[in-house]
Amino acid sequence: MVPAWTAAPPSSFIFFQKPYMLDFKMFWIIIHGIHESVFITAVIFNWAIKNRRKLMLLVLVAHIAVRIWTLTYFAPVITEFQQLPYSDTLDISLQEKAARWRNLNYLRVVIFFALNFLLIHGLKIKEKNNE
Repeated sequence: MVPAWTAAPPSSFIFFQKPYMLDFKMFWIIIHGIHESVFITAVIFNWAIKNRRKLMLLVLVAHIAVRIWTLTYFAPVITEFQQLPYSDTLDISLQEKAARWRNLNYLRVVIFFALNFLLIHGLKIKEKNNE
């Protein structure tokens, strides 16, 4: 999806135009809400295992940092793209801005996956003498 709408803006922003516009805002609000609720619940249930707790808190802080990045960069920029009127022309500066958003988004996705794999690794950490 992202490669398609970032290909040749503003004409490729047709994905954001009515009547079939894509607006994932509610989807992401719900998904992140569920993810973060489950994450916090997991921290609470694993609090007694010191080494697991440390890892989970580290991942939680990193996750919050990426979410802040999302709310301060990704969300405002995509909202700006969604509000632009359709045009058949190619705007080079807009294409560069969309490409930057796309490339940073790939990095953000990799970071989110890495953080979640760290959590999976954390499941291997066993409790040792109530530490």
